[in-house]
Amino acid sequence: MNTKNKNKKIFVAMSGGVDSSVAALLLKKEGYDVTGVFMKNWSDSSFLKDKNMCPWEQDKKDAMRVASQLHIPFLTFNFEKEYKKKVVEYMIEGYKNGITPNPDIMCNKEIKFKLFLEKAISLGADYIATGHYARIKKQGSEFFLLAAKDKNKDQSYFLYTLGQHELSKTIFPIGEYEKPKIRELAEKAGFGNAKKKDSQGICFVGEMDVFEFLKSQIKTHKGKIMTKNGKVVGEHQGVEFYTIGQRHGIGSPGGGVAYYVTEKDAKNNILYVAEGDKDKSLYKTTLFAKQAHWVSSKQPKFPLKCQARIRYRQPLSECVVKEEDKNTLFVEFKNPQRAVAPGQSVVFYDNDIVLGGAIII
Repeated sequence: MNTKNKNKKIFVAMSGGVDSSVAALLLKKEGYDVTGVFMKNWSDSSFLKDKNMCPWEQDKKDAMRVASQLHIPFLTFNFEKEYKKKVVEYMIEGYKNGITPNPDIMCNKEIKFKLFLEKAISLGADYIATGHYARIKKQGSEFFLLAAKDKNKDQSYFLYTLGQHELSKTIFPIGEYEKPKIRELAEKAGFGNAKKKDSQGICFVGEMDVFEFLKSQIKTHKGKIMTKNGKVVGEHQGVEFYTIGQRHGIGSPGGGVAYYVTEKDAKNNILYVAEGDKDKSLYKTTLFAKQAHWVSSKQPKFPLKCQARIRYRQPLSECVVKEEDKNTLFVEFKNPQRAVAPGQSVVFYDNDIVLGGAIII
C-alpha cells in the first residue's frame, strides 16, 4: 500500500464493465480512499438493438457486486435530465442540421468530466477516476494527456476537450495496461464481470438503432440518391439520417456496385454518392474546423506541424494546422483522408501527446 495516498479520497465512475472495475481495484491497492459511483444517464431501452435488454439495471448490479467485493462505499448519481439535454438533444440537433455529431465526446465533456467531477468534489473527493484507456503525466505545473499504452484500446480521441483543471483532478488507472492484463486482474480478483463484453454503441446508451431513434425525432422525407455525374441510383428517407462515408442502406436493391455517401445537399434533399471505395470524391487532403480546444494552458503557435486523426482508432496522419481566422482552423494532411464528416472531431497529437481538437465543418 502507498501511504501517501492513504487520505486521498477518490470517486471512481463504475459502469459495471471490467475496465472501471479494475480501475477501482488498482486504486484501492494503491492506498486511496475509494468510493464507487454508478451514473444513471439513460434508461430508455426502446431503441436498443436488443429490445429485451435493460442494460443500466444489469450494469448497476455488476458495479455494486464489484464494490461489495472491494469493500468500498457505492453511490448512484442520476444525471438523466442533464444527459438528455446535453448529449441526446445535441445529437438530434446535429443530425437535423445535416452533420454527424459525436455524442461520446460530448458525454465526456459535459457529464463525466463536468457534472460527475463537480459532484464528486462537492462531496469531498480529491480526485475522480474512470476506466478510460488514456494516461496523464505531470511536468512542472503542466498536465499532459497521453494516448494509452494499448493502442488498440486507446480512447484519448474522445478526451481532447479536457483541460488543465480536469486533468489535475483525474486519474486513469488502466492507461498503462494492455486489455488482456485487465481481464486477467479481474479474474484474479474474482470479479463476475471479468469476461463481460465491452460496451458498444453510444456512451451510456448501448447499441442503439440510431436510424430508428432519429426517425422518432426527425420526419422522413424522400429524396434522390445520385452520383456526381447526375445518375439516380436510389432513394433515401432524408439526408439527415446519413453520414459521409456511409455504405449501409444505399444503392440499388440488386446489389452490384457499392455506393458511399460523399456529400449531403440538405437544401435540395439530395444524397451524393461515390461508386466504389476508391472513388476520389471520398478522399480529401484539407478540412476546416471550429470550436478548437487545446489541452495545454499555453496556446499553440501556428502553423502547427503535428499528427491528427478524424475518427476513433484511425492511424495518426501527418498534417499542418493553420489559423484561418480567430474561430476557424485550416488543416492540411500529407495523405488524403477518407470520409471527412462535418460534425465529427479532428484531434491533434504530438506522437503520444494529445494537443487538442476541433469540430469539422
